Amino acid sequence: MARPQNKPATCPCGSGQGYADCCGRWHRGADAPTAEQLMRSRFSAFALGEPAYLLRTWHPTTRPRELDLTGGPRYTRLEVLAAERGSMFDTEGTVLFRAHYRDGGRPGVLEEHSRFLREGGRWYYVAPI
Repeated sequence: MARPQNKPATCPCGSGQGYADCCGRWHRGADAPTAEQLMRSRFSAFALGEPAYLLRTWHPTTRPRELDLTGGPRYTRLEVLAAERGSMFDTEGTVLFRAHYRDGGRPGVLEEHSRFLREGGRWYYVAPI
C-alpha cells in the first residue's frame, strides 16, 4: 500500500513507528487514547503542516480562531521528558517535552509543560502550564 503523498515513512514524533500506524491514524480521525499520544500527534501535525488537526485537538476555551503554519519554524525532533496522568482513565494530564526546530536556518528548542483535558472521551490540548 502506498503511503499518502508528502507523508513520511517514519513518524515525526520519534516513536520509531511508521507514520500511518502511529500519528497518521490520529490525523485521519481516530482519537488519541492518552495525553502523551495526543501531544506526539500534535508535534507531528506541526512538523507536517496540518493546522486543521491542531485546531480540532485544541480545547475550545483556548483554541485560536485560525492557525497559519506557513513561514514558521520547521520542527525536526521531539523529546518527551515526562508525562503525568493522561491515561485513558484520567480526565487531566500533563506532558513535558522539547520540540527541536530550525527557523531561518538556525536551530532552536521549544520546551513546554503542556496541560491536557479529556472530555467526552477525547483528549484536548489546553495550554502550557
